[in-house]
Amino acid sequence: MFRGIDEVDWASLRHGYGSAEDVPGLLRGLASADPAERQTALDGLYGAVHHQGDVYDATVACVPFLLALAVREEVPDRAGVVELLVSIGDIGGAGDDLAVGARAALRTRADVFVRLAGDVDAGVRRAVPGALVRFLDRPARVLALVRERISVERDDRVLLALAESLGLFARRYRLTDDAHAAEAVRLLTELSGPPYGPGLRLAALGQLAGCAPDLLPTDLVATVVRLLRDRSGQRTGAGPPYDCPGPDTLAGRLLRLRPSDEEGSRLLRTLHRALGGRVADRVALVCGQLTSPDPLDRCNGVWMSAGLFREWRTGNAEPVALIGNQLGAEEGRLHDAAVAVLVELAELAAPAADHLHALVAYRPELRIRHGERGAPSLGGPLKALAGTGDTRATPVLAEVLAGPVVPNDLGLVVPRLGPAAVPLAPALRRRLARVPLDAPDVHERAVPLLSALAALGDVESIPAVLRLLRGMPDGLGRRDTVAEAAARALGAFGGAAREAVPELRGLLGTGCAVAAAEALWSVTGDADAVLPVLLRELTGTGGGRRRRAAAVLGRLGPAARPALPGLREMAGSGDAWARATAACAVWRTAGEPEQFLPALRSTWVEHPRTRGTIAECVVALGPVGAPLHDVLRAELASPRRHRTDSGGHGIREDLGLLRACREALTGRVNG
Repeated sequence: MFRGIDEVDWASLRHGYGSAEDVPGLLRGLASADPAERQTALDGLYGAVHHQGDVYDATVACVPFLLALAVREEVPDRAGVVELLVSIGDIGGAGDDLAVGARAALRTRADVFVRLAGDVDAGVRRAVPGALVRFLDRPARVLALVRERISVERDDRVLLALAESLGLFARRYRLTDDAHAAEAVRLLTELSGPPYGPGLRLAALGQLAGCAPDLLPTDLVATVVRLLRDRSGQRTGAGPPYDCPGPDTLAGRLLRLRPSDEEGSRLLRTLHRALGGRVADRVALVCGQLTSPDPLDRCNGVWMSAGLFREWRTGNAEPVALIGNQLGAEEGRLHDAAVAVLVELAELAAPAADHLHALVAYRPELRIRHGERGAPSLGGPLKALAGTGDTRATPVLAEVLAGPVVPNDLGLVVPRLGPAAVPLAPALRRRLARVPLDAPDVHERAVPLLSALAALGDVESIPAVLRLLRGMPDGLGRRDTVAEAAARALGAFGGAAREAVPELRGLLGTGCAVAAAEALWSVTGDADAVLPVLLRELTGTGGGRRRRAAAVLGRLGPAARPALPGLREMAGSGDAWARATAACAVWRTAGEPEQFLPALRSTWVEHPRTRGTIAECVVALGPVGAPLHDVLRAELASPRRHRTDSGGHGIREDLGLLRACREALTGRVNG
C-alpha cells in the first residue's frame, strides 16, 4: 500500500496549511485498526491536501497511495477513501494545472474503480459509480457497468448512487455523445416507474428533472408525494432514533437540527434543485412533504421550504402555515427545525403567528434558552413571534424583562415590533442604566438595548446613553463598537439630544467618527461642524469607513458640496458598493444623475448587494429619483430574491429592499 511513500520528498510539497511533511502519517492512519485514528486521518486529509476543495502538489502525490488503499479489502472504511478520490478529481472542480493533473492521474488508473464496482463492501459500491462516470473515459463501458450493477444490486443505497451516476453521465455527455446520453436518460426513465421501489423511483425522477425535464410525468408532484409516502411506509423501526437526547450543547443542538432521514433529504433536495424556477410545483411538493404522516418526511419538508423561501418571493403562505403546525409536534427534532426556519423568515412567518403565540403563552420555559455554555438567549418561538411584528409578543417580552433572567439579545427583536414595542421602553431604559460600565461583556449587554431604544425613539433614555459614553473606561474591549451604537441612538433622537453634543464632538477623532459625525449633524443640523471629519474619512484607507462617510455626505445633501470632488473620484473607482454609494451621494448633493445613471443601472444588475443602497437613495430623492423608478418596478415584479447567497439574513435584506422600492414608488405617486 505504501511502497515508495518514503521516497517522496513530502517536505518540498505543499498543502492547505504549508509543508506536507505530515501527509505520510495521515495516509498510514487510514489503514489503522483504530476507528478514531482512521477518522482523524481522513479529516486531516480533507482539511490539508483537499482544503476547501482545492488541489495542491501534495494532493496529486497522494493519489497513488489512496488508490492502493482503496483496493485492499483488509483496510476498513475504504468507502471514505473512494469518496475523497472522487472529490479530488471532481469534473466540476477547479481547472488549474494541479487539478487537471489530479484528474489525469485518476483517469489513467480508472481500472481501479472498475474492479471496485462489485466490491464486497456496500459503502465502496455506493461511492464507485460517481468515480466511473468521472474518470473512465469510455462511455459505452461506463453504461454497461452501471446497467449490470443495477440488474444485480440488492442494496437500496447503492441503487440510489447508480441512479445518480446516470444523471451525472447524461449531463456530462449530452453535448459530446448524444447517443450514450440518450441511453442514460432511457435507463433513468425506466427506473422511474414500476416495478422499482419508491426510493429508486424518486432518485430517478430527481435525475430526470436535471437532465431531461420534458420526460417527467405530467402529474409529477402527485407522483412524488405518493412515492414519498410509500417509501416512508416501508421504513423499518431500525436505524437511529428520531430524537437525540442529551445536554443542550452546540454540537448536540446542531445534531438535532440535522435531518435524521438524510437519504430522504438528499432525494428531495436533488429534485427541488432540479426543478429550479418551477415555484408552483416546488410549493406543492413542500406542502405534500409537510402534510406527510411521517414526522421524518415533515422534518425534511421544513428544511426544503427554507431553501425555497431563501430564493423565491412567492408562494410562502401555505407552507409557512404548515410549518406552524409542526410546533406542536412531540418530536424534538421536528419542533426545533420548524422554530429555526420561522425565526429566519421574519415577517414572512406571520401565517404561523397563532401557533407561535400559543407556544410562548402556554410553555413559558421556551421563552428563554439556557445553553450549557454562554449567556441565556431569547427562545426561538418568542424571537420568531416578535420577528413577525405580531403585537402579542410585546406583553410576553415585558414578562421576560420583568423576570430574574433577561437575555442580552432581547433588544434585537424590539425594532421589528415597531410602535407596538413602546410600552417596553421604560424597562429597556432601566436595564441600560444598570449595565456595568467596566464589564467585559458590556458590548453584548448594551448594543442590543441601544438599538432597541433608538428604534423606539425613546428620548428619555438619553441620560443612560450618556452614562455609557462618559463612564466606559479606556481600553475596554470593543469600546468603539458600544460608542458607535450610542452615537447612532443619539442621532435617532435628533434635536432632543443636544446635551450630548460635547460627547459626540469628542468621538470625532475616534474609530466611530463617521457615526458620531452623522449623529452630530442630526442633533444640530450644523454641516460645517462635521464636513471636515467626513472629508477626512472619505480620503482614508478603510474601505468600509470611506463608504459610510460617502453615505452620510449624501444625506447632508447640498451642504456636502465641498465633498463633490472626492465623491466623484470614488464613484469612478473601487468596489461596486463603494462606487454606488458615492454615485448616489453625488446625485443627492449636486442633482447630477446623468453621468451616473448608466453605471447605477449596470451595478444594480451585476452587483445585487448594492440594490439596497441605490433604492434608499431613490427614496430620499422623492420625485427627482424618477429616472430609476423603472428599475424599482422591475424589482418588485421579480419573483426571485435579489440575493440568494446569504442564508436567512438574505430574506430580511430582501424584504427591506422591497419596502424601499414600494416607498419610493408610492412617494412618486403621492408627491
